[in-house]
Amino acid sequence: MAEPATEASARTKARLVGIFEILEGLTATYGQVIVLNKLVVSGNAVATASNILGHESLFRLGFASCFFGVGFHIAWALLFYELFKPVDRNASLFGLLVIVVGCAIQALAAVFYIAPLLVLTGGSSLTSLATEQLQALAFAFVKLNGAAFNAYLVFFGVWCVVSGYLIFKSRFLPRVLGLLLALNGLAWMTYLSPPFGNKLFLLIAVISAIAEIPLPWFFIFGFNAQRWMKQASLTKR
Repeated sequence: MAEPATEASARTKARLVGIFEILEGLTATYGQVIVLNKLVVSGNAVATASNILGHESLFRLGFASCFFGVGFHIAWALLFYELFKPVDRNASLFGLLVIVVGCAIQALAAVFYIAPLLVLTGGSSLTSLATEQLQALAFAFVKLNGAAFNAYLVFFGVWCVVSGYLIFKSRFLPRVLGLLLALNGLAWMTYLSPPFGNKLFLLIAVISAIAEIPLPWFFIFGFNAQRWMKQASLTKR
């Protein structure tokens, strides 16, 4: 009776991995890409400040979306670690530590995300600064958010490489997924040098789509719990 329960538990964890991956991807993309692309005008602090103040509710929603994304990613990473401990405990633990640091940076990026609105609506607490200075300071925080999120992407890339190795070494998911995810991770790691990463954005986006879009499906519907149990039982011996 113990084996079916363990198999069911592994299958449930795998499905949650897929679900949390989808939720993290949707929330982070909405906040950091969709909302900011709508409101931030490159190189124009005045127009950006005007857009933020004119769409305050949307900006706050983007911030909340980014913050929820951090929680979803931590849950995704913890469940992934639990599933892949039988494959390679040391690599799984290393990956978990890497992404925990990455999630901390992601949370810091979310703080920088909301800072421009706090500056622009600071009221009497910032009366010593002229309007142009407030707009410039707000725009500086927008840039800091971008820099922090790029740093997070580098840690995410390292995690993807480690996760790709674990999937490739496992016996319960297709090995090609591991190769694609590792390649995806190498692509994200180019954001260690943002100008280089930005020039390759289209290529990175294509690699990311090929690697990351099918992954939740395999965790939710294609996870082989019986093979996972066999690999886990071999590890215990």
